[in-house]
Amino acid sequence: MDYLSLIKLPIEAELADFIDLFNKSLMHSDGLLSQVLDHIRQRAGKRMRPILILLMARNFGKVSNVTQHSAVGLELLHTASLVHDDVVDESVERRGQASVNATYNNKVAVLVGDFILSTALLHVSYSHSEEIVRYLAELGRILSNGEILQLNSISNEEISEDIYYQVIKQKTAALFEACAGIGAMSANASELQIEEAKRFGQNLGIIFQIRDDIFDYYDSKEIGKPTGNDMVEGKLTLPVIYALKSTGDEEMMKLARKVKAHTVTADEIAQLVAFTKENGGIEYADKRMWDFHAEAMNFLDTYVEDKDIYNALKAYLDFVIERKA
Repeated sequence: MDYLSLIKLPIEAELADFIDLFNKSLMHSDGLLSQVLDHIRQRAGKRMRPILILLMARNFGKVSNVTQHSAVGLELLHTASLVHDDVVDESVERRGQASVNATYNNKVAVLVGDFILSTALLHVSYSHSEEIVRYLAELGRILSNGEILQLNSISNEEISEDIYYQVIKQKTAALFEACAGIGAMSANASELQIEEAKRFGQNLGIIFQIRDDIFDYYDSKEIGKPTGNDMVEGKLTLPVIYALKSTGDEEMMKLARKVKAHTVTADEIAQLVAFTKENGGIEYADKRMWDFHAEAMNFLDTYVEDKDIYNALKAYLDFVIERKA
């Protein structure tokens, strides 16, 4: 059985209910708004984040209306952030489909993003859980702060693994952490169980981002972006940070600073990519993923008793670390 089938196995009915509720949340009778929401609905991904919420709720109890509305709220918050990110990044594509700002314009994208964000707040209010509402509101602040921290790190000359982790913990990892935490909260897990679930989610999110960053060092039609795209945007990720720090190569460090200054050429990016591969950057990033994988497995061994849920969460971890896109 493939990873995704194994992951979904214990929550097939609950996931179908989630998809129905989520799709209904992105419907509207207004002409333009209806068109844009249809456009967004058509680019549905693998639903990895709501799946994590559902699995965590099942692990600590059951999937309830509180779980479902919380999952819709969180997925809508994430969707709104992607629509806004595409405007900020001037992206023309998202998941192989034209972005909202490219298909319509920036004004439409920002306003529709705001509409989706408001819908997220509406759904999470249906949970009638002050704790979950507060957590989702705080998540929105963390994600925004992560984006600003990343912009600041690009303009900052310092190149550091610590700063890299600070950024991804407040961006990708924060979302996975919230999914695991909210899933546990919705099933009335204990405070300790919720904190451990959140730690599991954070480790999962860090793995997810490191894997994404490794992809950037290889050409792939599946991934849908060219080699060195992060460097074009001024970002230095874990593989190149390690290669720079471990070798102390001054020439390559100069190129890295040009990346941050947005003055680097395509040929210079190709040099940095080759340098990273030749000096163990990919192997180091891969090792760090497996370190976080081992820590996440401790949660499964301690807090997951149901065999199907255990197998699903392990498959989830393995999928994130071994995925090809």
